Amino acid sequence: MEFFLDTANLEEIKTANQWGIVDGITTNPTLIAKENEDYHKRLKDISQIIKGPISGEVISTKYEEMIEEAKKLANIAENIVVKIPIIEEGLKAINKLTEMGIKTNVTLCFSANQALLAAKCGATYISPFLGRIDDIGQDGLELISDIRIIYDNYNFDTKILAASIRNPYHVYQCAKIGADVGTMPFSTIKQLVKHPLTDIGLAKFLDDYKKAFS
Repeated sequence: MEFFLDTANLEEIKTANQWGIVDGITTNPTLIAKENEDYHKRLKDISQIIKGPISGEVISTKYEEMIEEAKKLANIAENIVVKIPIIEEGLKAINKLTEMGIKTNVTLCFSANQALLAAKCGATYISPFLGRIDDIGQDGLELISDIRIIYDNYNFDTKILAASIRNPYHVYQCAKIGADVGTMPFSTIKQLVKHPLTDIGLAKFLDDYKKAFS
């Protein structure tokens, strides 16, 4: 499973990239607004750090405006992927952008039917928001599993990008289910490294070394 970092913070991106585990970046207007930076400039800065896919989102909800925004985003760097919401106008835009050779990440997906439509329109990625589904008392991981079955049934090329990942358990289960990508905040990636037995074992090894060789 590929790991995408869900952030617009350059220090987080640089740090995680040094670990050698970051395959791409997902952003949105909210994340970039937190950085007090121009939207397009921040995407450009990220593209100079990360060579993998970088998702930048349109803010329009009309087809023609989505296409114009998407073209501007795609011109920022070769690895920009355009995030499009799964709405009727969005489906038209996904279909057109696919014809134009512009990669798309279909966002705000909350059902398997939406994921099916996105794949039929040629989306590069589908982003089911599993954490937000959990928030309303449903099972976000079940949605990831359902999409995996449907995509495998029909050999769709669209990649499942598990979004709204909240914790290491989400990561573990998405990997078991077969999500192609998991995107998560830096805080979750840091949690993946941690285990109390690792800390205990390391402390003992260091203590034993000091006793034997100091």
